[in-house]
Amino acid sequence: MLAERRPANPERPATARLFFALWPTPVIADSLGETARQAAARFGGRPTRPETIHLTLAFLGDQPTSSLPGLVAAAASVRAAAFDLTMSHTGFWPRQRLIWAGVADSPPLSSLHAGLGEALAAAGYRLASEPRPFRPHLTLVRRMRADGESASAADLPSIAPIAWPCRRFVLVQSTPGPSGSAYRVIEEFPLAD
Repeated sequence: MLAERRPANPERPATARLFFALWPTPVIADSLGETARQAAARFGGRPTRPETIHLTLAFLGDQPTSSLPGLVAAAASVRAAAFDLTMSHTGFWPRQRLIWAGVADSPPLSSLHAGLGEALAAAGYRLASEPRPFRPHLTLVRRMRADGESASAADLPSIAPIAWPCRRFVLVQSTPGPSGSAYRVIEEFPLAD
């Protein structure tokens, strides 16, 4: 059952914080989680828990829970082929104070992102992440120490290329908590073989 936020105003509908994502296998998530722990030990900050590692395709933000059937229908209309991603490098954004793992150029990923965006727009949904460009990444460490800003790319943990088979994407509800957000997959959408 979808956890609903109680509206402060009885006229305001219940909402849920939602996004679409690719979710790695537990083996890949554990490997990236270890890289996150090593990076946090070196640069400070909070490592991403392996069970929450994901690649966001479309961030919707707070949406009325009544919109869930429409979101599911829009996502189900997306036609995209299954593909493999290669996690190939790490980077950091000093302003956001986070370390991330990046993917090698992937036309199928770009196509999935575009197709999902088009389906959501056609159904009347606006992404909370617009108009920022799509920069596919997985967050490894948040709230890096301020002195980590002077770290060079050479200081970041390296990762051996990790092949990630993408066979589905998911709709996820995010619930903030004291130790970070908790995520719950609401619906899965298979990619064609």
